Amino acid sequence: MTLPSGLPTLHPMSSFRFLHAADLHLDSPLRGLQRYDGLPLERIRGATRGALDNLVNLAIDRRVDFLVIAGDLYDGTWKDAGTGLYMARALGRLVEAGIRVYILQGNHDAASLISRDVPLPPGVQRFSTTKPETFRLDDLQVALHGQGFESRQVVSDMTPAYPPPVPGWFNIGVLHTSLGGYSAHETYAPCAPETLFAKGYDYWALGHVHERMEFGSGPYIVFPGVLQGRHIHESGPKGATLVTVENGRIAHLDHCPCDVLRWAELAIDCAGMTSESALHDAISTRLASACNEALGDRLLVARLTLGGATSLDARLRLRASGVRDSVLEIAQMLPGTPAIEKVEIRTTPPPKVLSEGETEGMADIRALIAQALADPLLVEEARSELAPLLNTLSSIDMTDAPEDALALARADEWARLLTEATHALDARLGITGDDA
Repeated sequence: MTLPSGLPTLHPMSSFRFLHAADLHLDSPLRGLQRYDGLPLERIRGATRGALDNLVNLAIDRRVDFLVIAGDLYDGTWKDAGTGLYMARALGRLVEAGIRVYILQGNHDAASLISRDVPLPPGVQRFSTTKPETFRLDDLQVALHGQGFESRQVVSDMTPAYPPPVPGWFNIGVLHTSLGGYSAHETYAPCAPETLFAKGYDYWALGHVHERMEFGSGPYIVFPGVLQGRHIHESGPKGATLVTVENGRIAHLDHCPCDVLRWAELAIDCAGMTSESALHDAISTRLASACNEALGDRLLVARLTLGGATSLDARLRLRASGVRDSVLEIAQMLPGTPAIEKVEIRTTPPPKVLSEGETEGMADIRALIAQALADPLLVEEARSELAPLLNTLSSIDMTDAPEDALALARADEWARLLTEATHALDARLGITGDDA
């Protein structure tokens, strides 16, 4: 997306640093992870709290002047008051360190009634949910403009009501929004980047989109992303954005990881492999590399996808549980002991050469399978059989749905699932490349 770059506003007296975070989702519940043996569930459950602690430590260590949290501090209704008390204690540490905090309610915060009853420590300001509100930091010549969510469903652009910038000051807009819309997130307070640029602010601190995104170079429009990845689709470094302002201009934008565990999707190319020992060596090497990339004492939680054409295909499919056990054993022997969320077998058999031992019946089955997969109506028929389920899925918030449910809602998944079923049937019937 090509966006205009406006001229930066000059504020000769303004030099400071602030942190921009969003989507903390404190105590977010696990979804579907109990299905996978060997995962350190308690450590995963506590990850959002660890990331919050890291955010507080980062703010104190970098001596920032203030922290902005652009929505979704929580994850909806709490199981108990401990969630709110943990947040209050964390924010209290910032106040004790002389760091001001400005928070805005997002769609998940609006859904939580308990969070509204927890008193905030003095020095923590919360934006109004009834109309845009401006907080002025006179000593820094900074004005923060924002409005939180009063209800979870906000389908209109909130920015037209935001006030004009304070002349001669550094102006920050705070907003929880889907911006132009992203398939992985529901639409909330939609707006266009061009509209935000036209507002005349120096920086837009956004929340809601869990991937880090940055638009423009003066003013900047920034999604810091989720503070701690909560499942495999929130992989890679997660954290907050440190903004350094020198003489009224943004000098640096630095992404600072705060996550205590890191999710990783690791592809293992099995093409041409003929022995399981070669496969185990490849898995060990890839896991060790990913652990090094995670850095520090972070826990790596990995999903391995085995792909490529290999004569091991049938053997892997027939003993899928044994493959997972082998991967778990390999992980236990590595420094850092990475956790394994899932092992997907998406290998294919090598090109088939008919052997003398292959029966005419097997050849007929293979021909029928090939014919079925070539028929585009087959995929549609499969989808229509599950239409009631798909309609139900499409009517609910799928942001945090288990991955298997998300897959059912994607049309392109059906062709893949049918192909996977074909490979599995091949393995059962002994129609494999290594029969040749």
